[in-house]
Amino acid sequence: MSEKYSRVILKSGKEQSLQRFHPWIFSGAIQEIVGRVEEGDVVEVVSSKKEFLAMGHVQVGSIAVRVFSFEKVEPDFNFWKGKLDRALDVRKKLGLVDNPDTNVYRLVHGEGDGMPGLIVDFYNGTAVMQAHSAGMFLIRETIAKALKEVMGDRLVAVYDKSEKTVPFKADLEPKDGYLLGESKVFEVQEHGNRFNVDWVEGQKTGFFVDQRENRRLVQEYSKDRSVLNMFCYSGGFSFYAMRGGAKMVHSVDSSAKAIDLTNENVKLNFPGDTRHEAFVADCFDYMDKNKDKYDLIILDPPAFAKHRGALPQALKGYKRLNLKAFQQIAPGGILFTFSCSQVVTKDKFREAVFSAAAISGRKVRILNQLVQPADHPVDMYHTEGEYLKGLVLYVE
Repeated sequence: MSEKYSRVILKSGKEQSLQRFHPWIFSGAIQEIVGRVEEGDVVEVVSSKKEFLAMGHVQVGSIAVRVFSFEKVEPDFNFWKGKLDRALDVRKKLGLVDNPDTNVYRLVHGEGDGMPGLIVDFYNGTAVMQAHSAGMFLIRETIAKALKEVMGDRLVAVYDKSEKTVPFKADLEPKDGYLLGESKVFEVQEHGNRFNVDWVEGQKTGFFVDQRENRRLVQEYSKDRSVLNMFCYSGGFSFYAMRGGAKMVHSVDSSAKAIDLTNENVKLNFPGDTRHEAFVADCFDYMDKNKDKYDLIILDPPAFAKHRGALPQALKGYKRLNLKAFQQIAPGGILFTFSCSQVVTKDKFREAVFSAAAISGRKVRILNQLVQPADHPVDMYHTEGEYLKGLVLYVE
């Protein structure tokens, strides 16, 4: 096998993270690469003493290799099919597969499922793939065929949405489109709620699958409350709040497309219900004009930091946003506040929210600490996978 694949030789002592099963190798840990490699190629990783450590996809950047196996393997169709089989088995054990009330879930969550750089979300018969590495993009056809074998009749189509996620330096010229079949159904169910999902034009893979359980918690807190769903996107939190008995729900987003999608989804679930209104507006302008109007506010902004260099500015952004919510929320209000930035740790996010609370002078209690759901598993050896964090706060 060592003759077939190029070798990445690590500097002395740099093998320790791999021996602890961390799936990333940073460029600074590499002594030399033996053989010619292009971004996305499969490589063997060995210690300075030439002892085998792992296999992975090589890439340009600070993360130089993403490991997909700590054993010598042949990464062929059967290898990837086996990985997908195990990922599906986890979702079966979670009660998500063939569930009459929920037919949308994450099937593959990158490192959490031993497939770094690959995301696959399942939408009522359609698997939407996103490759975040050149290595996964290059085997997308293999993954699509393996998905069909693993999912059987459950799967009608596979859509590749990697155009904006594959590293641009790899020069791969990705184009979004169907790899297998074609979708006729764009409606899904989550806990019995109906959604229209747009994976062609929508954000991420078309829907924020990771907030499923947190949406349900909003439902539990919403009875008789006036609710503001800020950064509403497709309105998920909004109609969970309506289902929970909210007396008024307002959805706000700066995108007119998002507001159209929210209104469509509200009509699907609550046709003719006058409790809901949606507004295209800047979040700060809107909150400035609506002091004490809401006693349940949801803040689920897009990622403020996509790389480490943006972290200081992102923390300022979270602090400013949460301060505005603390200043505007009615006494006895409940604030759901989130960060989906991977580089913003749980402690850093909490620190930003605490600073905002202190500046506001309000008395605040933590009711819940929120994370991503179980179909977004975190590899025990790769804590960076714990990207979604949230707090439910009671504001006096």
